[in-house]
Amino acid sequence: MDWIVAPDHDGRALPDVLPSLLAAMGTPGFTDTVGFPACRNAAVLLVDGLGWDLLRAYAADAPFLASLATGNPVKVGFPTTTATSITSLGTGSLAGEHGVVGYTFAEPSGGLLHPLSWGTHSSPNASASRRSLLQDWPPESAQPRATVLERAVEAGVDVRIAVPREFKGTGLTRAALRGGEFRGVGAMGDLAAELLTALAVPGPALCYGYHGHLDGLGHGHGPGSLPWRMQLSQIDALVANLASKLPESAVLAVVADHGMVAVDPEDTLDADTEPALQHGVRLIGGEGRARHVYAEPGAGGDVLAAWREAIGCRGVVVTGEQAIDDGWFGPVISGPVRPRIGDVIAVMRESAVVRSAVEPAESSLRGQHGSMTAAEQYVPLLVAQG
Repeated sequence: MDWIVAPDHDGRALPDVLPSLLAAMGTPGFTDTVGFPACRNAAVLLVDGLGWDLLRAYAADAPFLASLATGNPVKVGFPTTTATSITSLGTGSLAGEHGVVGYTFAEPSGGLLHPLSWGTHSSPNASASRRSLLQDWPPESAQPRATVLERAVEAGVDVRIAVPREFKGTGLTRAALRGGEFRGVGAMGDLAAELLTALAVPGPALCYGYHGHLDGLGHGHGPGSLPWRMQLSQIDALVANLASKLPESAVLAVVADHGMVAVDPEDTLDADTEPALQHGVRLIGGEGRARHVYAEPGAGGDVLAAWREAIGCRGVVVTGEQAIDDGWFGPVISGPVRPRIGDVIAVMRESAVVRSAVEPAESSLRGQHGSMTAAEQYVPLLVAQG
């Protein structure tokens, strides 16, 4: 398993970014373990899907970003998926503490939560409609830890989040980013304007911004495709423009939530058509490259053996307990989080375990993530200052 890049706790990972920026601003109660320059105000721009390996491979399409990539990358944690990583960034903790343990995972009523929509996933019945869990399992109950943004507001910081306006009030926003003033945006122009406006206030001020189109194009066309590269060039111009307009004593940090790898949809395992992957299985959560498998009572051993045989050398299949013991979800697993972790965890080195009936759109993606390869786990942390 030498290809597995497990999370570690060296103080320079995605959960350390916001606390370290706040410490660099001189905010009481926070410690800078990353090493940001001292500043009055700070902004962090998260570019969904911008992996470290991808930035280096396509540096010619992003010369300004590449010029900032003079340090080491950071790890995002496991699984390498947007809902988990944004909650790790927003809470300053890994999945074992904050509890958003995957793209989908077991929820208390016996189904699967899809945290991006905060509704029940359509598994195991593909014809079932999704149902919102915002009332039955509020995000503030599922993820009760104070966010870094809430702590910053209590410390007197002007906190804002500049994200797509449709994210207002969503379950993930409430779970991961509650506490900041919501500033809905629709395009790169107002995203940039919101970041610069926040950085120009007397301070102290912290603004979080999000750009998601690179990830979408990577999923649909593949990372490194021409549409993906053209989008990367646009992001490079955005960051270069922001950096040229930074006020004095302001810092802009650019980071990502995960990398991405190319997957051939014709060369995947399909859990919805392979009986061996269904026997003794109650629920299948996660996503193609990182699956939570929840076994029927007493069937855990058989499920483990069947998944190991089916996946073979294309990945690693372990018990949930082994994943926990090996620190995949971080050093701490809170009591309410343990039932959300699968009895069996399958992570892929290559290819993916798709669900053609239950997840038809996800199963056709040409770019995927979730596992613990270096391409998915390492992301850039780029810093510009005024």
